[in-house]
Amino acid sequence: MPTSSASTTDSTKPSAGGGVQSLERAFDLLERMADAGGEVGLSELSATSGLPLPTIHRLMRTLVACGYVRQQPNRRYALGPRLIRLGESASRLLGTWARPYLARLVEETGETANMALLDGDEIVYVAQVPSKHSMRMFTEVGRRVLPHSTGVGKALLAGVPDDDVRALLSRTGMPAATEKTITTPDGFLAALEDVRRTGYAVDDNEQEIGVRCLAVSVPESPTAAAISISGPAGRVTEAATDKIVPVLQQIALELSQALASSGT
Repeated sequence: MPTSSASTTDSTKPSAGGGVQSLERAFDLLERMADAGGEVGLSELSATSGLPLPTIHRLMRTLVACGYVRQQPNRRYALGPRLIRLGESASRLLGTWARPYLARLVEETGETANMALLDGDEIVYVAQVPSKHSMRMFTEVGRRVLPHSTGVGKALLAGVPDDDVRALLSRTGMPAATEKTITTPDGFLAALEDVRRTGYAVDDNEQEIGVRCLAVSVPESPTAAAISISGPAGRVTEAATDKIVPVLQQIALELSQALASSGT
């Protein structure tokens, strides 16, 4: 029938980038939902995406049927549980892709190297390569921590607007892991300003006494990510920092380029 034919043609219409337009639109809506905190109304999606309501409604109906979106009792739409499996698998793969770069970081700095992501309000470690030193730091892959006491947390939140950082801190609180942990929003925002100014973040005995961590974000990463080195404060000194930070920044850049090329 003509109507059915037109609908099929539209759903498989090539996009300007050579992809399938309906797929691109569906994934764009999922990204917008994530940016909005995971739950939105159709009118909000229409306003931010520029798509007409009937198109959004059709796409959301398909995503609901597939389990990637769920409709709430209040008629709003939320990200669905089937996305969790995809996210977990992607995180594991991201850690696998990062390991050769972390291994180089260990080789060039001598300290344990980590990769972490910002997942909601928490930091989750997705990869680690340990130092060859007998005295070394160990963070379990999959471990979740609050961002205010970590170098990777500072590196990641330095790219977030201050108002959003304050909102995050109000949700998580700022418990002290050590006597050196920053426990006030103003103090943490000042630390983030230092990160923006210097290009790297420091955890100076804030997560664990006797341990220092240096971290940088991975530029243009498909999801907010940071890499870091951590080691005893006696080795990760101010003098060592001057040598380690350029290595961190260079490897973060190379990792960013590798992630970008893997997505093309």
